[in-house]
Amino acid sequence: MNSRMQGYCCLAAAMVLVGSTVVASKIIGTGLPPFTATALRFAIALPCFGLLMALTGARLPRLGRRDGLLLAAQAIAGSVGYTALLIAGLQRASAVDGGIILGTLPLVSAAIAILLLGERPGKATLAAIAAAGFGVWLMTRHAAAADGGSSLAGNALILGAVLCEGLFILLNKRLRVPVAPLALSAIMAAFGFAFSALASIAEAPWTLSLSAPALAATAYYALVPTVGGFLLWYAGAARVKGAEAALFTALAPVSAVALAAGLLGEPLARQQLSGMACVLGAVAILGTARGKS
Repeated sequence: MNSRMQGYCCLAAAMVLVGSTVVASKIIGTGLPPFTATALRFAIALPCFGLLMALTGARLPRLGRRDGLLLAAQAIAGSVGYTALLIAGLQRASAVDGGIILGTLPLVSAAIAILLLGERPGKATLAAIAAAGFGVWLMTRHAAAADGGSSLAGNALILGAVLCEGLFILLNKRLRVPVAPLALSAIMAAFGFAFSALASIAEAPWTLSLSAPALAATAYYALVPTVGGFLLWYAGAARVKGAEAALFTALAPVSAVALAAGLLGEPLARQQLSGMACVLGAVAILGTARGKS
């Protein structure tokens, strides 16, 4: 197997693991409140990233006050906000819908760049955003027909999680001093643990009756998609072009939907399948446009 094919396999495996976080979050939400679960996730992942840094000789960069504040904001949005909102959303909505909405991340990131950074979108970008928006609209119609307000609120929370991740990507581009991926992951885990542990006080975790499946799913989320997914993604990205790597993100919603149907036994309605087709088509349009630019 040549280096490029190895890269493709690593990227595909990483995105399958990202998709599995939707199913894990669904299970976590049945037994743990969002901020407590988020704090536990980072409490498990942080020592792993510390060990990886020690083994590889990686070092934390020296950052100014501005970059330190940006990293803190990144952690609040991409680490704490994303995980907590995803878990809270999946307490109310189906994992199938959650997986499809997860697939809108590249489009949401593009929309944020247009609105906040003033980037000028091309026709393909606008078409991709419109297609993804139509796909999410199809799902909200299905949610309203299925069980009304609860699923709609859940889908809104999941979309909020995707917005948080989009802000994470945006803020990372504003750093003056570039931070290596492993060091950035360790910093995000440290900040994420600190902020989520503080927020979890309101949930009074010491009074909870902890669920074994929820704890197991949290440990899985911390070790496999968070740490293992990091290693696979950057191993793959080092072997292929950036435009090629970006296209593999489309596997995350496919993985999430397939696992939700297969492991959780959730049904797939026609409107959900149509919504997923719109989202994947939108990602393909965006990826093709970027590949030509």
